[in-house]
Amino acid sequence: MKLLIKNGLVVDPADKIESKIDIAVNNGKIVKKGKALKLSGAKTIDAKGLVVMPGFVEMHAHFREPGFEYKETIETGSLAAAKGGYTSVCCMPNTNPVIDTQAMVEFIKLKSKQVGIIDVLPIGTITKGGEGKEISAIGELYKAGAVAISDDGACVINSEVLRRALEYSKMFDMPVIEHCEDNDLSADGMMHEGYYSTLLGLRGIPAAAEETMIARDIILARETGGRIHIAHVSTAGSVELIKWAKGSGVKVTAEAAPHHFSLDDSSLQGYDSNFKMKPPLRSAEDVKAVKKALKDGTIDVIATDHAPHAELDKKVEFMYAAFGIIGLETAFPVIVTNLINTNVLTLSQAVAKITINPSSILKLKAGTLSDGADADITIADLNAKEKITKEFFASKSINSPFIGSELSGKIEMTIKKGRVVYRAGM
Repeated sequence: MKLLIKNGLVVDPADKIESKIDIAVNNGKIVKKGKALKLSGAKTIDAKGLVVMPGFVEMHAHFREPGFEYKETIETGSLAAAKGGYTSVCCMPNTNPVIDTQAMVEFIKLKSKQVGIIDVLPIGTITKGGEGKEISAIGELYKAGAVAISDDGACVINSEVLRRALEYSKMFDMPVIEHCEDNDLSADGMMHEGYYSTLLGLRGIPAAAEETMIARDIILARETGGRIHIAHVSTAGSVELIKWAKGSGVKVTAEAAPHHFSLDDSSLQGYDSNFKMKPPLRSAEDVKAVKKALKDGTIDVIATDHAPHAELDKKVEFMYAAFGIIGLETAFPVIVTNLINTNVLTLSQAVAKITINPSSILKLKAGTLSDGADADITIADLNAKEKITKEFFASKSINSPFIGSELSGKIEMTIKKGRVVYRAGM
């Protein structure tokens, strides 16, 4: 299909473009950008008043399949991603069975191809079975198509095991994505340890549970020369550690989730389990630190940590409720509302953190509107406001803390390789 996207504000941080130009698409590729373009036989999309961006790249999501299809499947996760403007999503390996073999990597890739909505890219485990005891066959995972390794959902507590994984992954220039949590410090915790945990009578998870493991991981990355990526950064102390490591030449990158720069621990006063996640919502001071780190580049990426749970996992007593929330559909509106509209980030800076930055870390051919690139394109209305309801979501689960919120920034259309895979109201 030929497409001609006209009259929109094109924002492509990879090529340092932010201007009103047209984009021509043919055979799933971007063939030309410029003013007053014409393309014979093309379907015209009028993007007047809208922003045209590269398709978003998500480097941290849980699609649950195989093993937990009652929470999410690759198909429903892909639909949610497309509605959120994402055209490439990396799925974490804590499925059942976990993604620790060549066969499991190939299963995810095949299922993604069968669904045919977006690219679902598998992340393999750091350790066999995700048990933290023995490193996976990292070379086989890489050759099968894994884009990174992670035991997300759990931290690799054994320092020797993580050290060997960092050394081994260097052979393939793969990032090791770490969920940093000292289990002894966080044990039985349900929310951030502080004023509100005391007020609510809930056992807290101290900031040190995250920070001690980040410090350890940075030291091991410095020792080995491996690439470490810190998932879902949530505390001011974590930010300072990562900033120091970058200044010292350690190969470290980091991500923050939308809920960690838009919500704080005061949100849990209603004991709503949709505000229960790991790492937990932190203090208002931590939220400010995360925003500052996004602004100064200490945090490279915004990743959703999309973690679907069925109602039976969430609608129980708070202490028994599962950790995690969905985030793909609301990520861009939360970014617009809390970062762009408040002048924390410019539009181009924000777009970079969900396109070219994650793509560069994972070495993907995505996140850009360069000529010859796949026509993965997201079109959004920054000024449109939308009330988030339970009916808003395409995900199989609705465990979102943003239900009831009015957010700015609406995805109008998502295009994958020249094919419209989501249109508002479709």
